[in-house]
Amino acid sequence: MSNSDNKSANEDNKDSVAVALGYEPESGYAPKVVAGGRGAIAEQILQIAFANGIKVREDADLAQLLSSIDIDSEIPLEAFAAVAEILIYVYRANETPLPVHGEDSFANDPGGTTP
Repeated sequence: MSNSDNKSANEDNKDSVAVALGYEPESGYAPKVVAGGRGAIAEQILQIAFANGIKVREDADLAQLLSSIDIDSEIPLEAFAAVAEILIYVYRANETPLPVHGEDSFANDPGGTTP
């Protein structure tokens, strides 16, 4: 690889963003940002996720939004819908039942038709 190619690859790496979320349904709290970083840190987060069989989903806009959140902070309201979609994807990919928090819960109405 030439120097110009190497520079381009390094610039791409600097622009990469990764955010890890944690969620404990029984806590009653929203998902939290548990790790986040750019460039080499983002790559390490992804490597750890892949090495541990953690599902990864690419969403550049959501990653940018969540990367501005402090570690161990709940996700902001504007990210709820996108994060809910990701959690549903992960639960289904792992063949894990969705958590249920009462009769009107989203898990009981996966089509999202309950007001």
